[in-house]
Amino acid sequence: MAIELTESAAHEVKDMLKQNDMPDGFLRFKVQGGGCTGLTYGMAAETEKQERDDEYEFHGVRVLVDKYDLPVIDGTVIDFKQSLMGGGFTIDNPKASLSCGCGSSFRTKEVAGQPGDC
Repeated sequence: MAIELTESAAHEVKDMLKQNDMPDGFLRFKVQGGGCTGLTYGMAAETEKQERDDEYEFHGVRVLVDKYDLPVIDGTVIDFKQSLMGGGFTIDNPKASLSCGCGSSFRTKEVAGQPGDC
C-alpha cells in the first residue's frame, strides 16, 4: 500500500467532508514543489477522480493520489493527533531524507524538488 490513513485521521477527514457538504467526496493527498526543502504535501477535498489517480480506501474515506506522486510518498502514514494546544494532521514519510522544521516540506534521496519561500 502506497499510503495509509489512520483511523483518527479518517475520522477528521469524514467530519470535514460532511461540514463541506461533500459526504461522498474524496481526500486528495498530493506533493508539489516548494517549501524550504523542495517538496510540500497538500491535502484537499475533491468530488471527482482523475484519470491519473490511484484510489485507496481507509476506514470509509476514499483517498486519491496522482500516480506521479507515488514514488516520493510510498509508505507514508497520515495521522491526526490531538493535544491540549489543538490538533492537526501529521505525515510520516519514510522516503523523506530531509524535512523542514514546519513538517510539511521535505525531499527524498531521488527527488529534491524546487525549494521556495517557507
